[in-house]
Amino acid sequence: MKSRETLIRLKKFQVDEKRRKVSQIEAMIADFDRMATDLEREIATEQERAGIHDPGHFAYPTYAKAAMVRRDNLKRSADELKGQLEDARGRARRRLRGAQEDRAPGRARPDARARRRERARAGRARPYRPARPRALI
Repeated sequence: MKSRETLIRLKKFQVDEKRRKVSQIEAMIADFDRMATDLEREIATEQERAGIHDPGHFAYPTYAKAAMVRRDNLKRSADELKGQLEDARGRARRRLRGAQEDRAPGRARPDARARRRERARAGRARPYRPARPRALI
């Protein structure tokens, strides 16, 4: 029974770890979005100050160009993090389901031999037979 309690504690720790990772990714996405919005505002301010709104113009402010590149990088990073967030949420859900299955009384997972016997009784697979020894030549 002690090993079961240890397994439950381990699963709980893994679930908590995945939840922390999800919240950390969400915080990073929010920070990137906030920084991109701030850069948007700074770009607009710089364009108004210079009176030039065309990035291809020879006198377009260098700071505005650099801010645009940084903003685009932040948006791209936020999009990549959103993909990672979905993956992390899926892993967290799987860990949580695994932990709940381990905690459920009376729902023990059958081991491999029991599954093979079950399939053999149902006629879906041949019963396991050890390989015959081969003759040495």
